[in-house]
Amino acid sequence: MATGQVGCTIDGGVATVVLDNPAKRNAMTTDMWNAIPPLLASLTADPDVRVVVVTGAGDAFSAGADISALTGLEPGVPSPAALAEDALVAFPKPIVAAIRGWCVGGGCQVSVAGDFRIAEEGARFGITPAKIGVVYPAATTARLVDLVGPAAAKFLLFTGDFIDAERALRIGLIDELVPAGALDARIAELTTTLVSRSQLTQHAAKDLVRAATIERQTYWEEAGRAELAEGVAAFVERREPTFPWRPA
Repeated sequence: MATGQVGCTIDGGVATVVLDNPAKRNAMTTDMWNAIPPLLASLTADPDVRVVVVTGAGDAFSAGADISALTGLEPGVPSPAALAEDALVAFPKPIVAAIRGWCVGGGCQVSVAGDFRIAEEGARFGITPAKIGVVYPAATTARLVDLVGPAAAKFLLFTGDFIDAERALRIGLIDELVPAGALDARIAELTTTLVSRSQLTQHAAKDLVRAATIERQTYWEEAGRAELAEGVAAFVERREPTFPWRPA
């Protein structure tokens, strides 16, 4: 029996990761959750990949976690969803969620774990553990609170109600809302910009947002001396910079 899959294509420095379970509006199965950490590990190691876009097959991002993936979990043992979410958060390169249609439950977990969330008009959002008695993970809850604040997080978690894309934008659950039919063009524009920018700056920013310490700042400043010299030289010479830093 098909249990959904996570596909990936790479073009022009952009890896597009597709959540693909169309029979269930791309609901995340155990197999799909399990596929994410090794896929991200391979994309981390690929020097040609500069940005990752996560989207859903067809007209939905993801309608949640397949209920079968929520049963049989042992207390104290990280679930496949938690491990996939950790891998998304730890991924050192920019992640953009391209959202159309339903983005619910596990779909919101995936999108919130990324760096940017761009949605198309008509998208619908919901965080639904209260409908089936699931305790939302602490780290996941903290990331949600960081995005939308405690009051909006409580509304989403307490009620499990769906909200439209306009409200999602107002509370900060998404970063941008584009007209229907314009999502692909906006994603292409954003990823082109991200690919052209300094990888060192992007990697350092993700690291420092996760754990802002003087030690980490010093590490990145020392690593970036040549990067800064090239950026300044390109600015003075009125040319596009060719940033030298590459991930180890």
